[in-house]
Amino acid sequence: MKKKVLLVFAHPDDESFAAGGTIAKASAHGHQVFLVCLTSGCGGKSGSLDIRSREQLAAHREEELQEACSVLGISDLILYRYADGTLKDEDNDRLARRIRDTIAEMKPDIVVTFPPDGVTGHPDHIAVSEATEKAVAWAEADYLPGTLPHFYYVCIPHYYDHCQEKGPRPSCRLTGKVDIGDYRSEKGRALQSHKSQVYSVNRAYPGVMQGDFSVIGNYEYYALARAEGKAVQPGDCSEAKGPIPVISMW
Repeated sequence: MKKKVLLVFAHPDDESFAAGGTIAKASAHGHQVFLVCLTSGCGGKSGSLDIRSREQLAAHREEELQEACSVLGISDLILYRYADGTLKDEDNDRLARRIRDTIAEMKPDIVVTFPPDGVTGHPDHIAVSEATEKAVAWAEADYLPGTLPHFYYVCIPHYYDHCQEKGPRPSCRLTGKVDIGDYRSEKGRALQSHKSQVYSVNRAYPGVMQGDFSVIGNYEYYALARAEGKAVQPGDCSEAKGPIPVISMW
């Protein structure tokens, strides 16, 4: 049975870093994948590109995101166009209501966003995680019995493997991993689409911008946070609590 998958992220490139392989795999298996991106990334870096204003950077990053969506097979991109870096200052319930409206309209079977730590501790990521979790719970009233969505955090436990700095302490235990071994090339090409973010890509995935995808692992990692209308408490995040099962999500 074909499913609808909705991913909710803060910035262009979040989708490729966090879940590019999963997205490509879901699309290849015939599922519909939708992406909500709350900002256009106007507060980010521009690499070596000659970009001289936040407006110009936002427009360029939207083009990069459209290219990445095409590579990954995303069916529809929804841009909210909040100002980059301001999500933490927005009323979180208002953000949640907007995401809830999108969920109510699309009726996805699976919703994915950042974990509560935002993976990197980025305030925009954390705000999106909080708002999306509320939105999923609120939107359940619009579903028929037996059709409630599964809600996942996408985690990147190896994000800092090639970085000098360390990230925040992970906030939840991984409950499953998706085998993306056959979709590493799509993830790599999607990351390459974000040329303005060459610094970030080189930091987390050295070599990818030059066409070497060997640094991309065979799995992307998830924590089930809500199912059957109830919150799931996965506990502390640790890969040492036993093998992480391979899951299909759909």
